Amino acid sequence: MKIIISHDVDWITAWEHKTDFRIPSFIVRGLTEFALGHASLLEFMGRIQSIFRNSWQNINKLMEFDKAKGVPATFFVAVSQGRGLSYSLDNAKAWINAIQENGFDVGLHGIAFEDYSEIQREREIFKEISKTEKFGIRVHGVGVGKASLKLTRDNLELFDQAGYLFSSNTFTVVSPYKAGGIWEFPVHMMDSDLLCQNKKYQCVTYEGAKERTQRLFDESRKKGVKYFSLLFHDTRFNDNFMVAKKWYIWFVEHCIENKLPFISYRDAVRELEAFHHD
Repeated sequence: MKIIISHDVDWITAWEHKTDFRIPSFIVRGLTEFALGHASLLEFMGRIQSIFRNSWQNINKLMEFDKAKGVPATFFVAVSQGRGLSYSLDNAKAWINAIQENGFDVGLHGIAFEDYSEIQREREIFKEISKTEKFGIRVHGVGVGKASLKLTRDNLELFDQAGYLFSSNTFTVVSPYKAGGIWEFPVHMMDSDLLCQNKKYQCVTYEGAKERTQRLFDESRKKGVKYFSLLFHDTRFNDNFMVAKKWYIWFVEHCIENKLPFISYRDAVRELEAFHHD
């Protein structure tokens, strides 16, 4: 089993959310986790300080860690706004370029998934910024929770028609599969699902997260999953979210110690295509 790691860039600054309810909900969530013992006072105060520092991203720190551990991660960055994703196109351009300059692959964190013309429009904008012809897509808001988007095969086939290299938009414990002509890589584990268990706040301990991870590894092996896909948001790679950060470091080191090789989506597509055509 090979390990694919990706990072969705949902937030860049705090003040990009000054016209929505993200900042109040961020504070309430922090208070809830502190009150229930899932975050320390130091963590909560650090989260409040991050609002005034106007920085909600940890992309550089995460790239530094991934590079040091040999993780060929893919970062998904948006070029449109919607569903609580509010950063500017200028910020998106800056981070797409920075991620590429650091040697990481970058894909589109899409907003459109039903309107084909909008899907194409987003792809063309991202193509122009990244100077990349072929790249993957993950739609913002997909997941397993009740409020999450659930994409269908019809949606995936629209991505195929638009010319995407791959999709990672479903959440089932199976190996990658073809939807039309595009490879769909299901997400097997997402940090928010792992740590929150369908609640609006973190409720799982570090040890509990490790145990749930091992159970999912065991289930994936039994089902013959060839490429295990983890989604970890850069926002949580911070001492203000200590359980999440500590768990991600453990996950990467656990894979290394158990000789589970890392691979990028792009290289996995090459392997699958080579096998598919043999």
